[in-house]
Amino acid sequence: MPNQDLVPQSSIATSEKRPSGELPTIQNDTSSPTAPESVAAAYCVYERKTKWALVAMVAISGFFSPFPANIYFPAMPTLAKTFNVSLASIDLTVTIYLVMQGVSPMLWGPLSDRYGRRPIFLICLAILVASCIGLALTPTNAYWLLLLLRAIQAGGCASTIALGAGVIGDISTPQERGGFFGMFNLGPMLAPCIAPVLGGALSEGLGWRSIFWFLTISAAACFAMIALLLPETLRNLVGNGSIAPPNVLHHAWWKVIRVGTLKPMTDSGMVAGRPSPNVLKLLVYPDVLLTLFYTGVVYAVNYTITATISSSFANIYPELSTTSIGLCYLATGGGMILGSSLTGKLLDLEYVRIKKRRNRCGAESDEARIGFPIEKARLRLMPILLIIFLGCVISWGWCLKKRISIAGPLVLQFILGYTSIAILNATMTLMIDILPAQSSGIIACTNLVRCSLAAVLVSVIDRSTNSIGYAWTYVILGGLCLFLLPLMYVEMSHGPQWRMRRDLNQSQ
Repeated sequence: MPNQDLVPQSSIATSEKRPSGELPTIQNDTSSPTAPESVAAAYCVYERKTKWALVAMVAISGFFSPFPANIYFPAMPTLAKTFNVSLASIDLTVTIYLVMQGVSPMLWGPLSDRYGRRPIFLICLAILVASCIGLALTPTNAYWLLLLLRAIQAGGCASTIALGAGVIGDISTPQERGGFFGMFNLGPMLAPCIAPVLGGALSEGLGWRSIFWFLTISAAACFAMIALLLPETLRNLVGNGSIAPPNVLHHAWWKVIRVGTLKPMTDSGMVAGRPSPNVLKLLVYPDVLLTLFYTGVVYAVNYTITATISSSFANIYPELSTTSIGLCYLATGGGMILGSSLTGKLLDLEYVRIKKRRNRCGAESDEARIGFPIEKARLRLMPILLIIFLGCVISWGWCLKKRISIAGPLVLQFILGYTSIAILNATMTLMIDILPAQSSGIIACTNLVRCSLAAVLVSVIDRSTNSIGYAWTYVILGGLCLFLLPLMYVEMSHGPQWRMRRDLNQSQ
């Protein structure tokens, strides 16, 4: 990587003492064409290409949060026969996975905000590898061990999303964060679309154990990538990247990406800047609570549709083979790829547009972001996407009820994939914007809320469709989404005041 001027340690220490939502103030002429590069270099010493490489690494690791859950779905009937238990008992392994997927980031996320991203990444991936080996070797007369190892598996891999979000919060300014989150979310959002196809092929061709051996090999490769290449990025430890990591646990084994050369921060300085590991207190902030709620509802509704595609299509379109049903998931994946790519760029453009308008109007510089309407910059386009999303949810139910051509549901899957990931990109980016010092912790809260809501909806969806039918079930879910619309406007109007009050209280 070409050399860059490093920011003096004194300036970094000063910037780290700012309130949680505040970026370091840089004395540059923002009207100059080179100003954005100067600001980005001052906030983080890594070049933009290097930042994209870091985002790609954590996106790959984020892929392993939902991947082990969804690759497992096609093998569930086989496992029920092999372990001589009911399908309901095998469904319990999915419920346990979802519960641990929601709870475990509440531990690992705050620990990474306190002790560093890199060590926690390695611990979580090591747990994933070990649990996958255990699952591949589980004797068929030990159903209890299957339950236990599935819980441990989720406890290891579920936190990679929160950890990756923490890395993005460490290295990016609000002006570029939307694009980074767009790429990052491709990993965790594509897994539910690709995994069932792969899991079905492995189970049918090589047996159910091959699924867990495949997970072992792929997770071990991800562990090696993180161990070899990922540097420590936690700003309380390495500042803007110019400070050397404090110990060997925070050093990449292969130093392709240059690490800091300044003296490591003292233990007392690091402890003073560490956030509390108790992230539940974040739930008392009204802007955080609102964002978590509509993020969780959109995710849960979309996850419920995705999780029931196989059973719904098998019932409505009995002529489809298992492989054909698996391929239907690719429609959702295509929408997510397009949505993630476009939404990230739109978020960055919207941020720049509002920033320029404020500058033209003589508004206070928003480098510190106190008073800057970041909520509007992230959410202004979301109501439109939410209306499209809920319209597709309702249409999905009626398409299944009327048993129309499969082309109809596939088109709706594509649009649902696009709109859901667009909304999630915006809300996750916003949460990092308003609490950058606790980026992993806030995404851990997101994971808890959305996985809890998804577990509830998945547990009742079959009973609801059997009782009142597909059409009215999804009308109810669409109505739940409609309730989110006024909440978005509430946050856009009141969010800046809530955030300003919180930042001022934390600075005192």
